[in-house]
Parts: sequence; structure tokens; C-alpha cells
Amino acid sequence: MTLTDEEIAAMTAAERRDLILRLAPAPGRMVSLRTIERIRKWRTVLMLLCVAALIPWTVYLAVTLPQHYVARNWVATWVGFDILLLTMLALTAIAGWKRKQLVFPTAFASGVLLICDAWFDVMTSQRGSDLTQALLGAFLVELPLAFILIAGPLRLLRYVAVRHGLIHPHMHLWRMPIPIPDLYPGRKLPPHA
Repeated sequence: MTLTDEEIAAMTAAERRDLILRLAPAPGRMVSLRTIERIRKWRTVLMLLCVAALIPWTVYLAVTLPQHYVARNWVATWVGFDILLLTMLALTAIAGWKRKQLVFPTAFASGVLLICDAWFDVMTSQRGSDLTQALLGAFLVELPLAFILIAGPLRLLRYVAVRHGLIHPHMHLWRMPIPIPDLYPGRKLPPHA
């Protein structure tokens, strides 16, 4: 059976989503559902263990760390961090320019690194002009750029998911499931949420 462009254009959004799911790779050529579920379960357990361990550790640090500390490798720490940030921003620019999906993780990571940079710049600044400069840099450059780098790929991810029929057009990103067709009887999408 051959579909013309006109026939595809005449389809409803639900019909196009169904067609996309029917044309997706057969489950036999993908990782098994059992393997996916086992990995998901263990990664979730690992993240919950990390959360449980981080709570008392954070309280311990809040109580025991000195208010003032002279750090070794101060220059290497900051220069190394900036090299990492520079690398992620360059990868984001290249992936964005070439329209590659690598832009999703690199842009998101760049945004998170910018938030960390703003936080540490402000928190380690001396009072006066040093702190003023850090605050101006954070609020005028780093945080707005971080917002763009995090929100942009999330919107693009949602657009790609809608465009390829993986989610309903009115579904919010935070409700977007990871589409594993075998989880849904008849390879249909879950109801609009």
C-alpha cells in the first residue's frame, strides 16, 4: 500500500500517530521490555538511595564545615570548571547548528553548569565590588542564558515528540511518558493527560 502526501495530509492527528507507531521498529529488534523495566527499576532505586544518603550528609556539612576555608588548587578548580562549561557550550552550539539531537543533553547540561557557576561566583565573592560584579553577572548573563539553554531544548523535545506522534499536542512535558509501545495494548498512545 502506498500513501500519497495528500492522503497523509488528510489524516487526523490520531491517524498519523497510529501510522507512526505502526511503522516504528518491531519490538524484536529493540531491547526487551523486561530489560528496560529492570534497568528503570534499578536506576530509580539508585537515585532514591542517593537522595537518602545526601540528606544526612548535607545536614552534617551544614553543622561541621568552617565558615572560612582556604582551598588548595583554587585556580585549577575554577579554570577546569570553565573549560568544562566552555566545552559544553561549544558542543551545544555545534549540535544546534547542525540540528543534531545531541543539543538536548548538551544544552541542558550547559544550563545547569551556568546555574552552578552563578551560585559559586556569588557565594565565594567578597563583599563590595566583587559581590556586585558576581550578582550582575548572575542575574544579567548566567541565569537568563541558563533558562534559555534548559527551557529551549525541553520545548524542542516536546515539539519533536508531538511531531512524531509520540504524545498528544496538548500534553504537558512533565506528564509526557517515555513511549514504549509494548506497554500500551494495540500500540496505542495513553489517553490524553
